[in-house]
Amino acid sequence: MNFYPRYFQEPGVSYFLFGPRGTGKTTLIQKLHPGALWIDLLQPDLERALLSRPEMLKEMIEGQPDKKTIVIDEVQKIPALLNVVHLMIEKKEGLQFVLTGSSSRKLKRTGANLLGGRAYKRTLHPFMASELGKDFNFESALSQGLLPLLIRSNDPRSVLEGYISLYLKEEIQAEGLVRNLEQFSRFLDVISFSHGSILNTTNIARESEIKRSTVGNYIEILEELLLAYQIPVFEKRAARHLTSHPKFYLFDSGVFQVLRPKGPLDRPQEIDGAALEGLIAQHLIAWCDYSREQASVYFWRTRSDLEVDFVIYGEKSFYAIEVKNAKKVSSQDLRGLQAFLGDYPEAKALLLYRGNERLKMGDILCLPVAEFLKNLIPNQSIESSVHL
Repeated sequence: MNFYPRYFQEPGVSYFLFGPRGTGKTTLIQKLHPGALWIDLLQPDLERALLSRPEMLKEMIEGQPDKKTIVIDEVQKIPALLNVVHLMIEKKEGLQFVLTGSSSRKLKRTGANLLGGRAYKRTLHPFMASELGKDFNFESALSQGLLPLLIRSNDPRSVLEGYISLYLKEEIQAEGLVRNLEQFSRFLDVISFSHGSILNTTNIARESEIKRSTVGNYIEILEELLLAYQIPVFEKRAARHLTSHPKFYLFDSGVFQVLRPKGPLDRPQEIDGAALEGLIAQHLIAWCDYSREQASVYFWRTRSDLEVDFVIYGEKSFYAIEVKNAKKVSSQDLRGLQAFLGDYPEAKALLLYRGNERLKMGDILCLPVAEFLKNLIPNQSIESSVHL
């Protein structure tokens, strides 16, 4: 099976590597550190032994003094190990710890030692299009997502359905995160309709017949498991009245496609539109995370419903990006970007669409969405990537 080089860059010191299951954390670290001392907490015997006696980790490390990199896979299973890791780092014996996990939720909730800033925190995302190079297929990415576990799968839909069931059983139920799994499953169905939309917890509570406070807790669980995120409104130097609520996205377009209930009354282009916007969102989030520049993803929407889907703002970056699930661009499609440029003339504006031609309409570059994704590379400005 092909190994696709990832954009993730190690910080050079001990670090936590978080990311949803299936994003390729184990494969990546095995490639980066083939000779590491590997502590796999998915092995039941080893998990039981370290759970009953965490100090055994120190003995394992000292028993192999030639191993200077120690990988603890699924570290959230035994938070007490972090006290031992802290001790070993403090001894300054030139050890690097790589601590992987699907989320930091359990570590935080148990008051675990997060190493007091002695270890960086990093996130691994689904593939970016440019990581796959010539193997990137836009239509597949839109319908199946970009989780590495789907690579070479003959039945990606079934794999994704199994993936969601596994999360419900092993991450949600087994960890005791929710008391009522049926209720949580109903919540997932309902919140999938909010993908790419402004979050309204009152409506979600009503439609799923769940208390509003419980809905808030469930959303927090999704975010802490890195299965979803919220994008805030861009409010810097605001010249207009803006909406105050964030937009919600599931972390992968394929996961959205499987979670979103479908029926005869659904319009396929509406579902594809939400999936497309989510596909762009996950790429922009990854681009920001993997780049050295401190940049963040926002959106912009006025109370008069002028909107820009994404705003990238950082030390050197200021981009306004609109996404259209259409093969042609009309002047009406440019209204939000034009309004934004009126308020922020310093920004560069892009409209991404399903057509095949690069078009310049005033100050706005209209770009085929697949071309944009293939050329989006961390540590390269969006401006240079798309030749703005």
